[in-house]
Amino acid sequence: MSKRVKRRFVAGATCPKCQELDTISLYFENNVEKLECVACGYNEAQTDEKVSAATRSNENVIGIFKPH
Repeated sequence: MSKRVKRRFVAGATCPKCQELDTISLYFENNVEKLECVACGYNEAQTDEKVSAATRSNENVIGIFKPH
């Protein structure tokens, strides 16, 4: 039996290939975050480095919570 993949759609995201709006979904597969366009099938796997670079460059960090 195959396991269902939980997908989240990204509001306001535009596909880099077909330029459609609101068609990008994010999901995890084998502990790797992936994105896919449901309109054209474009997909991309995001490594931790890509995710960190994309999110960390535009944020102001006050502190980082690390539970013991």
